[in-house]
Amino acid sequence: MDLKSSLLAMPFIAVSTLSQAAVVDVKITNLTQGIYYTPLLVTAHTSDAHLFEVGTAASPALQMMAEGGDISGLVTIADGIGAVSSANPAAGLLAPTDYVMVSDLDTGSNTHLSIVAMLLPTNDGFVGKDSWEIPSEAGTYTFYMNGYDAGTEANDEIVNGGGASGTPGIPANPGMNGGTGGSGVATASSNTNIHIHPGNVGDQDATGGMSDLDSRIHRWLNPVAKVVVTVK
Repeated sequence: MDLKSSLLAMPFIAVSTLSQAAVVDVKITNLTQGIYYTPLLVTAHTSDAHLFEVGTAASPALQMMAEGGDISGLVTIADGIGAVSSANPAAGLLAPTDYVMVSDLDTGSNTHLSIVAMLLPTNDGFVGKDSWEIPSEAGTYTFYMNGYDAGTEANDEIVNGGGASGTPGIPANPGMNGGTGGSGVATASSNTNIHIHPGNVGDQDATGGMSDLDSRIHRWLNPVAKVVVTVK
């Protein structure tokens, strides 16, 4: 039998190009100078699942997270589809320039990674990565995350203790470095789908103006986070 015939006679072995399950470490660094992250949700899931999708309307669970930092609805969804998650790994807020490490996350049969957290102080801004494919090969991989606008609330930039879905206003300014008495930057959201956040406007009036945020502290440009994933 010649070489060609021998090759044709060999059994066919299917080689999958999809990511294989892995144990991973995930390091998330806040790259901003004045924005805090509310409790993070880091979750490994199947390729057809999404915590959010840019260009589509936010789900009620995503709205809860983006307006008030409440990840419980997203955790329930993740648990219901067999995802493997780390909820609130920083045990609270992640301050500017700080990082948090999720160690030894066993992804099981899940092949994609998503990350979300609210950005404070914003009305409905969040940092996120949607459905990043986990490499099958061991190694260290880096990507960056943008700040998104959920499109569910006007960016009025008024800090009033709000945060419940559909209630205007910013829940808090954790750095306590803004102003009060703002008249409001915007009264409506022109894009009601999830989109790149336009950034905070702010002003430099501590007792009035249009915003309760300080333009010297609370403005940002994307990306707002760095993620280093170690596949073991």
